[in-house]
Amino acid sequence: MIKKTNAARLLDRHKVSYELLEYKVDEDDLSAIHVAELTGVDIKTVFKTLVCLDEKNQPLVACIAGDDELDLKALAKAAGCKKCTMLPLKDVLKTTGYIRGGCSPFGMKKLYPTFLDESALSQSDILVSAGQRGLQLKIKPQNILDILNAKSTKLVM
Repeated sequence: MIKKTNAARLLDRHKVSYELLEYKVDEDDLSAIHVAELTGVDIKTVFKTLVCLDEKNQPLVACIAGDDELDLKALAKAAGCKKCTMLPLKDVLKTTGYIRGGCSPFGMKKLYPTFLDESALSQSDILVSAGQRGLQLKIKPQNILDILNAKSTKLVM
């Protein structure tokens, strides 16, 4: 039986339909591309959660397709700030409550401004981390926008 994560419990509280997909973790390859291979789904439906900092060191969350590269300038523009940088890996757990390879946009320590790449809206369902390595949430992109008050925009190069 799959153990519920904070992310799944948050979705339950919002009465949102989702599916939990389990896969074997490879500590040497935590990439979204590898997750797509292990789960047998199109990489364009596996979204990675990236945490950045604006110029005031406030966290911003970006969800983009697993084989895409985040455009930091596009994220800054969407967030209404001058620039942003990636959150150092050493600060991910302290900031989000999650570890690298298991960072979900749902259930972070705080609700940070969240941005979903517009490509997600062309998919009926996408996968995002369920909050632990080896577990993904299959969810409708609109639920991410609704629950996290996220904005959809072009975030990739």
